[in-house]
Amino acid sequence: MNHQDFSSPQSGSCTQHVLGAMSPTEFMAKHWQRKPAVIRGAVADAQAIMSRQDLFALAEQPDVESRVIVGQGEQWVMRSGPFKRRSLPPIARSNWTMLVQGVEALNSRAYALMQQFRFLPDARLDDVMVSWASDGGGVGPHFDSYDVFLLQLHGSRRWQIGRQSDLSLKPNMPVKILADFKPEQTVLLEPGDMLYLPPNWAHDGVAVGANCMTLSVGFKAPARAGLAGEVLLRMSEMYEDQRLYTDKGAQPTSEPGEMPPALLAFAQDAVARLLKEPKALACALGEVMTEPKPNVYFEAADTAWDGVCALHLSPKSRMLYDNHHVFINGDSFKASGLDKKLIKKLTNSKSLTTADIQALGDDARGLVSEWYEAGWLYIKAV
Repeated sequence: MNHQDFSSPQSGSCTQHVLGAMSPTEFMAKHWQRKPAVIRGAVADAQAIMSRQDLFALAEQPDVESRVIVGQGEQWVMRSGPFKRRSLPPIARSNWTMLVQGVEALNSRAYALMQQFRFLPDARLDDVMVSWASDGGGVGPHFDSYDVFLLQLHGSRRWQIGRQSDLSLKPNMPVKILADFKPEQTVLLEPGDMLYLPPNWAHDGVAVGANCMTLSVGFKAPARAGLAGEVLLRMSEMYEDQRLYTDKGAQPTSEPGEMPPALLAFAQDAVARLLKEPKALACALGEVMTEPKPNVYFEAADTAWDGVCALHLSPKSRMLYDNHHVFINGDSFKASGLDKKLIKKLTNSKSLTTADIQALGDDARGLVSEWYEAGWLYIKAV
């Protein structure tokens, strides 16, 4: 069967709330997209989340996004994985770092930690990246266009941060390095400490000593133009108006290269009609926001589900809902009544109990079975 262990990280893992003494309400009011926050002792057992050996093993996998960055000052080199251990610089060599993306889908403790950030909508949560650095290692002064939490797992890292009005970058660099970084504050993070940075805050993290590991939780911040394009494309695929453009009564033209004004009006009307369908727009948005990343692959279940056993949402799956639809991995479905209530529970709690499954209608249970077969759901390993 499709058995995994992501629903049951070992005891003692990430049980404390990551905001420390702050409540989510206080954090959102004082810091979210406003100003940085340093949270000392955010995760008491941060070192247990992941080791260097764990990270390097992930970087060997061809379907895992990984990078090695070597350099400082004006000299930087970046290589993309996968990486065999013998292809990496020596551990004792200074000024290099390894970064691995999508770790929440590959490591149960990282996945458990990410759940603690669900005081924010799942539509905003993106992924977990983990980096290892030798002494002096980092990726240079830069900025992110999204919010980020930076949790120190092992060793120490010195962060210099600042509000940066000049976001211009050094030319001809393999990594994005700020041309004129002006730090305003320095923060040293030890294991368990965490730094929150709003979008566009410049930062430069440098490993202090050997075996520095940092975990970052990043957030989705769709660009308006890109989101509009993706949503309109999805909506156009749903649009069933097959009316053709006609120009009956048109007069002969002496300028055949000119765009006919009537055709422009026809296109404007078509787009306007699309936007008059709020449910279609909401449906398209849900499909776009749950579309898996290009490097995410699901393994189909090798045996059939018995229709009774409890199921859990795969860490790779993206699932959301609105008042009319359920969205999972780029697809949309309609549900109502008790089925809708239970599917919403799956989205929020990431699991369905045996009792939940037995309460589902035949159609909804068949849908859940299809999701299991596709690898979108799994059975907890015993």
